[in-house]
Amino acid sequence: MKRLASTLALVFALLPAAQALAEATPIDVRKTNSCGCCLSWMKNLEENGFSPISEDLFGGALTRFKLDNGVPQRMMSCHTALIEGYVIEGHVPAADIRRLLEERPEAVGLAVPGMPYGSPGMGPEENREAYDVFLILKDGSTEIFTSYPAAI
Repeated sequence: MKRLASTLALVFALLPAAQALAEATPIDVRKTNSCGCCLSWMKNLEENGFSPISEDLFGGALTRFKLDNGVPQRMMSCHTALIEGYVIEGHVPAADIRRLLEERPEAVGLAVPGMPYGSPGMGPEENREAYDVFLILKDGSTEIFTSYPAAI
């Protein structure tokens, strides 16, 4: 009986993780094959309830993909993702992607231009430099969606 109780306790403890895995939100990531920070960002997404699937593109094809999907050149970073009709450019935190999907604004998507240190996939958050997540509007303009202060 004690063994059954232990087994049931383990099953119930693992159930939320199994449900989260089963309910992970798919996200399609385009990147170059030599970018380690892209893999780190994808790992962060997995840890936060997403199911990233990646495709490697060569530099010119990746840039064309970004432009074809409405990412202004000034907002570009190292990888681009598509999720539920939105574009996610660069090291956007999972919480901001969730907020985007909940609020569903009329927009192209979100971007973190460049590769700010301490953003997801770019080093420890406790040493983060300040950065903004931008909402890319359909006319190509942007507005700040979330600001992350420096943690140094």
